[in-house]
Amino acid sequence: MQLDLSHVALEIREGRQSAANLMQMSIAAAQSPLCANVFSQTFFDEARWAAAETPSTTPLAGLAISVKDLFDTQGTRSAASSLVLQDAPLARTDSTAVARLRAAGAAIIGRTHMVEFAFSGVGVNPHFGTPAALDARHPANPQLAPTWPARIPGGSSSGAAVSVASGAAWAALGSDTGGSIRIPAALNGLVGFKSTARLVPTEGTVPLSPTLDTACAITRSVRDAVLLHEILAGRKVTKDERSLSQWRLAVPRPVFFDQIEPAVRNAFERSIAKLQAGGAQIEWIDLPELQELDGVNIIGGFSPTESYAWHRRHLQDPAKAELYDPRVRSRIERGASMSAADYLDLLAARKSWIAKMESAIAGYDALLSPTTPITAPTIASVAPANGFDAAADLRRDEEFFRVNGLLLRNTSVVNMLDGCALSLPCHNPNELPMGLMIWHAALHDDAILNISAGIEAMLNRD
Repeated sequence: MQLDLSHVALEIREGRQSAANLMQMSIAAAQSPLCANVFSQTFFDEARWAAAETPSTTPLAGLAISVKDLFDTQGTRSAASSLVLQDAPLARTDSTAVARLRAAGAAIIGRTHMVEFAFSGVGVNPHFGTPAALDARHPANPQLAPTWPARIPGGSSSGAAVSVASGAAWAALGSDTGGSIRIPAALNGLVGFKSTARLVPTEGTVPLSPTLDTACAITRSVRDAVLLHEILAGRKVTKDERSLSQWRLAVPRPVFFDQIEPAVRNAFERSIAKLQAGGAQIEWIDLPELQELDGVNIIGGFSPTESYAWHRRHLQDPAKAELYDPRVRSRIERGASMSAADYLDLLAARKSWIAKMESAIAGYDALLSPTTPITAPTIASVAPANGFDAAADLRRDEEFFRVNGLLLRNTSVVNMLDGCALSLPCHNPNELPMGLMIWHAALHDDAILNISAGIEAMLNRD
């Protein structure tokens, strides 16, 4: 694990590091080939000024932070990495999340590209290109990395994750509606914490699903995840120094392990074994309530319905409608068929399912699962259609939707639960990145963060 933000901020306060020098390093990383397709807009001059002028006593001490392209940043356009919003008015004020980061001493280095309108867990964008996952290189010989096929970064916070993995940012502001923080964190070997949605305001953002949208961050460590959550939520996390052996942990079945790649299963089971060897008490349990979730979503789900309500004014304009990524547009338009009665039924079904789930997991402090059941496939395998080969385009579309479904399956459980979750790297240096997800129901955030810190420390031991 690289040096974390909070450690470096302390060094700045003690005069052992210079925020201005560190900003120059971040800018150099942002301008390097590693950050191809990462930024929709950069603010290098403003970031240099902020690094030089921000008091070192602030929590973020003038260090570089990136912002996903759906958060309002004063004087810039929130286009959500779309062509549709390229003529949208400039933001007159910062979104609440950005304002809180600035107040804590963040130097905003730029806006990061994302999946168009945040509607995918894969990370590809046909309009502005797709950043490549930085740690998903050939595991046997890192020197072959420049010639090895590029792999997807995960989405929708794709540029956010790569900005942190590359060193361009110390942390990245993003959003999580079905896994959009945790998936790219897992595929880039980073930490992604999705808080309970209600704890962080989402005012001043381009929405996907207001019911599920969560403003949160990608970081390099659990310690930084705590720091960023405290800033974004405006609250202090209660620290708990109990050892892992004193927490009640469980691994739920089934669902999370369906269609799992052998490499992911091996990494997950190896991590569980290491935790148990260190004294953690972990029980494998059956959680049949997980299988009921498909029935809850059978009438359509929140994201298509709520996104259609926001996008319909654009989709009804033929010129605007043509600007959408067809894969995104097709999913948004599914929401047009849901009636008000269906939507109310969905709300009631979710409420009932949450009550069942909370009752079933009440005896445990946290659940442990693979963040995603697969490692990052190549960008080429899921690239947007080029229109030159109908059969090849169909195969890529089919593969895209297969991969998207698998990537979102585990993480979206937590969003439907209205819960909180953290993805922690669990791969060895010679493996593609994989994530271990620590999760529970709403407002268990402090327990999840404390348990995650203990798990991170134990997994990092030799």
